Amino acid sequence: MMGVLNHLSTLLLLSLLPPALSHVVEKFSDVTDCEKFFLEGTTPNLPGILVDGKVQDQNRYKPICQKFNNFYRFATLYDTTNRIPVFSAYTFTGPGGKRPKNIPWMIEPQLNGENNSPEMVNDSKEIEYQHQAGNYDYKNSIPSKGVNRGHLFPSSHAHDLDNQKSTFTLTNVVPQVVSFNGGSWSTMECNIREALVDNCKNNNNKIEAYVVTGAVPSNTNTLNNRVNIPDLLWTAFCCETSEKDKWMAVAHWGENQEEPNTKVLEPHTLAELYVMLNKRYGDGVQLFPDQCLNVDTPTSLPPKDGGDEHDHCVYDDDCVCSSVGVKGYYLPVVFVSVLVMMM
Repeated sequence: MMGVLNHLSTLLLLSLLPPALSHVVEKFSDVTDCEKFFLEGTTPNLPGILVDGKVQDQNRYKPICQKFNNFYRFATLYDTTNRIPVFSAYTFTGPGGKRPKNIPWMIEPQLNGENNSPEMVNDSKEIEYQHQAGNYDYKNSIPSKGVNRGHLFPSSHAHDLDNQKSTFTLTNVVPQVVSFNGGSWSTMECNIREALVDNCKNNNNKIEAYVVTGAVPSNTNTLNNRVNIPDLLWTAFCCETSEKDKWMAVAHWGENQEEPNTKVLEPHTLAELYVMLNKRYGDGVQLFPDQCLNVDTPTSLPPKDGGDEHDHCVYDDDCVCSSVGVKGYYLPVVFVSVLVMMM
């Protein structure tokens, strides 16, 4: 009899635990393997949207623990009204190989029904989903609006093939102006990737950095009268360096609009990004713990070995320099580490 009671007690306790296999969750902290995509488990504060880890409007904003091929790959806060992500957060541990080809675009099935699969699935090209964007929305998006699918977690920052594939979910992309997506934003992503590899090391001397990338929605600009075309994209990272108690961080943002092919995105401190985002969301924006905040940002990279100038690269999808511009051209990823005082 006692054995039966103990068994029933165990089942009752298990029923009260958070849904460990849930994909769409109430809080990112509900899933341990999802919480790890945020530095020290600290989720961003965006007033009116996400505060102290709690979604303010749970009917509209959905935390997604992005699951692909049985593993959690990154985290996304999704806006089901605008049908674009608010942000995607991921841990950078080094780049993988070449960008995979012919990967089918995927969607989050649990946004369509609570009891659906917890894994992302292939999109049906003809379906208009109620709570998320689908391939249907991006038909003729370039001739109609001059936009294409812009990753928040870029494939070039994923450390292996499955992680790369997982970034091809429509809950991780926004309509991004083609010249911006393939221009200054792409260059910034590639330069950041190189800098993270060179500078970000955890206590085990392995590459590790925490990145959050988001989009500020427009008031009325939409794709297919359904999907918000954001006004602005922003990104920031924070990491510990190989030197004990030294951290580095940097932020970038750019207007989602047509741009010349010579444009670059200037680096900013997190404090500057917070000021900018406070104007969009309200006071109280914070993306990382306090040790990431006070970081100076110089205006140029250190000289390359054997020279005193830098070449400006035009990158392909694999972050390979496909052409070289004028020497001395300003590059947008530069960092200074800051000593964090021990408590």
